[in-house]
Amino acid sequence: MFKLKTRKSASKRYKKTGAGNFLRRHAYKGHLLMKKTNTQKRKLSTTICVNVSDSKSIKLMLPY
Repeated sequence: MFKLKTRKSASKRYKKTGAGNFLRRHAYKGHLLMKKTNTQKRKLSTTICVNVSDSKSIKLMLPY
């Protein structure tokens, strides 16, 4: 049996939890932060769980 390769871009973006879900960061926090309010920037900095419909494709990208 050959080894399965992980997608390196997915391994940098997603983190697997103990329950089998995946965590991700919010978008729109990379630049143009002066016009965003402090509450908006604080909400964007939290991590959230990936949607169930997207987790199937992420599971294929991260086999280990």
